[in-house]
Amino acid sequence: MSDGEWEAWMAAAQAGDSRAYDRLLRAALPLLRGVARRRIRDPAEAEDAVQDALLTIHRLRDTYDPARPLKPWLIAITERRAIDRLRRSSRRAGRESAIDEFGETLPDPLANQGEAKVAAAELRSAVAALPEAQRTALGLAKLQDLPLAEASARSGMSIGALKVATHRAVKALRKRLGGEE
Repeated sequence: MSDGEWEAWMAAAQAGDSRAYDRLLRAALPLLRGVARRRIRDPAEAEDAVQDALLTIHRLRDTYDPARPLKPWLIAITERRAIDRLRRSSRRAGRESAIDEFGETLPDPLANQGEAKVAAAELRSAVAALPEAQRTALGLAKLQDLPLAEASARSGMSIGALKVATHRAVKALRKRLGGEE
């Protein structure tokens, strides 16, 4: 490949030549993969960084200055996408645990059936013990998930009163069911 060929393809691509753009991306792909793999050890993450770089190149192709060399521009974009991936994965690693660390995560559905029935009965009892306004607000705003304006119209309460009643109902249920002191 001669010097300037990539730049010529990019200039043609900027002018709307999709075949030149295709040739450019195919020719640049090994370079982009090499840059990403130098930064990222995990091959799948490196390939994702390459895909991110390709999307960025596509989005920013009109900003490329044909008077300048293309390879440094492509390398810079790929480097940034690889660094973004590394940052994302390091932030995620601090918040997540690998699933392999845990044993069975989906127990037999019938194993806790009795407990679920007791919990449902306890919840029904706790909701029935709420004052009427709180029960109505909870039913409309949370269980039926109606917009506040509609729930307000159906209940006859103002939106503010509906919000307060819903908040108090949730707080009372948490306290009664042991979710919050």
